[in-house]
Amino acid sequence: MNREAEIGRRIKQRREELGLTQAELGEAVSLNKSTIQRYESGKIGKIKRPVMAAMAARLGVSPAWLELDDCSAPPDVEGLCARFDNISPVRLKRFPVLGEIACGEPIWADEDKQSYIMSCMDVDADFCLRAKGDSMTNAQINDGDIVFIKRCDIVENGDIAAVIIGDEATLKRWYYDRDNNKLVLMAENPKYPPLVYMNEELERVRCLGKAVYYMGTL
Repeated sequence: MNREAEIGRRIKQRREELGLTQAELGEAVSLNKSTIQRYESGKIGKIKRPVMAAMAARLGVSPAWLELDDCSAPPDVEGLCARFDNISPVRLKRFPVLGEIACGEPIWADEDKQSYIMSCMDVDADFCLRAKGDSMTNAQINDGDIVFIKRCDIVENGDIAAVIIGDEATLKRWYYDRDNNKLVLMAENPKYPPLVYMNEELERVRCLGKAVYYMGTL
């Protein structure tokens, strides 16, 4: 049996052990039933790492086990959860991904849903954005990272916020001086100057929400 066929056999084995249909597994990892069928039949030569990670999480196994790097038997996740009170299964949720958001100069904000990201259901967010640029690197948010946003009209001073400025969007730390009606958006990279808006200029600015979690790209 070749490598692709063995990976497919393991996917099918775990799916059936958990009582999942191909459609249910596909929905959990944002794929259609026919793609799962092709994975299980070994007809897809290479599965992308984020897909493999999401599939492994839903199946309760390690990505290494699915990719044949770990030859041990998969863990009985439900059994482990019953025996140990500090072990819990990972429950995944789909988050809509909106257009890219700048970490640097503002860029156009595309609010059409482009795709979905799978992450733990414990993440209290409404949607996510893909960061672009290097202005937030000191906050450990790098170019290409996925940033999860909790929708709100205003955030606390010092929070990292997704902000619309006219028809553009950016990701910055938010500081609002109510007494002087002044908003300062600060980068987390000293090479970028603050963005300052006052009085009627604030009519162009809209807070999309607070950044609550980020996920580095593979």
